[in-house]
Amino acid sequence: MPTKTPTKTPTKTPTKTPTKAAAKAPSKTAKKAAPKKKAATKAKAAPAKKTSARKKASSGVEFRNFEPYKPKRGEEYMNEPQREHFKLILKRWKAELMEEVDRTVTHMKDEAANFPDPADRATQEEEFSLELRTRDRERKLIKKIDSTIERIEQDDYGFCDACGVEIGIKRLEARPTASLCIDCKTLDEIKERQELG
Repeated sequence: MPTKTPTKTPTKTPTKTPTKAAAKAPSKTAKKAAPKKKAATKAKAAPAKKTSARKKASSGVEFRNFEPYKPKRGEEYMNEPQREHFKLILKRWKAELMEEVDRTVTHMKDEAANFPDPADRATQEEEFSLELRTRDRERKLIKKIDSTIERIEQDDYGFCDACGVEIGIKRLEARPTASLCIDCKTLDEIKERQELG
């Protein structure tokens, strides 16, 4: 019996040691592989954010170059300083949109070329079509900005067209052309979804 016990013990010890070493080796490899995957994911996510930022900047919808209005205690809603604040925001936004229109016209003149390859020509026409569609949306937005500036000058700005309630300074800073309060706009969107859905 004493001979069997020492034989079993050395057999178990070498068997356990390679198993532990083998178990540790893949886990180290797995740990090393995991950070590489995370790094690759982060690298892919970063260009997507840059692209979306470029799209927002080129679409002309961004107008963050303003200082938020700080209302004073007891101040009347839509008084002269508030109207001037929103008028300035709208004029700057319109100027940015107009600059974008000028850039598009210049770009289309510079890039206009008669490509001999039909695929190249089709690609260029598609790019021009997308730019023109974007400019058309911006043209409509410019008209809306102009009508909003008119409303400011007529002291009819900042109140909901549907219910007459104050729209609110924060909402108007988020969307200066808003003509409905948040409640009426939400109801309007729900009705629209029900009609289409």
